[in-house]
Amino acid sequence: MGRFDSYSGLLTAYPYAFRQSDSLLFRSYVVVSAVVAAVVVALAVGGLLVLIGNTTGTGGGSLTLSRTFYVVLALFVFVPVVAPVLFVANRHRRERRVADRYDAALAAAGYAFVLSVYVALVASMPPEFGSGSDAVARPEPSGALAPVVEALYAVPPVASPLFVLAGALVVYAVHRRYSSE
Repeated sequence: MGRFDSYSGLLTAYPYAFRQSDSLLFRSYVVVSAVVAAVVVALAVGGLLVLIGNTTGTGGGSLTLSRTFYVVLALFVFVPVVAPVLFVANRHRRERRVADRYDAALAAAGYAFVLSVYVALVASMPPEFGSGSDAVARPEPSGALAPVVEALYAVPPVASPLFVLAGALVVYAVHRRYSSE
């Protein structure tokens, strides 16, 4: 058994799942999810460092809660992004019998989740952001998807996390649906 014939954690599950899957759609998702997961981690760590830097010397309490919120929020995005890769790697390592389209279906669900995160970001964008003279208005929708963007702008920002939740539930539902023959 060679060094990369199995995997021992998240980082080694990626090359393992990439090699074991016959689905080109899933292989493309492995690459995309690695990039998206790295961006999510970088943004979460960067945001947390800025928050800590801005609140240095201040007491705990609600600031500690907001620091924790960054980590929890990042996990709610990170876990569903990497879940399809982990599901497929686990399935191949244990040689579980699944539906023929399992890998491709999980890749499609993973792409749907990434899209749901983008949709949630668009829906949560306030009409103006920034402060004082640096305030910037959100861009006006244009092009073929203008009606979709306008509809997303009409969604209350408080409801935008529901898109992410729905995307995560789709990943889990696809796993459950296709994991049994």
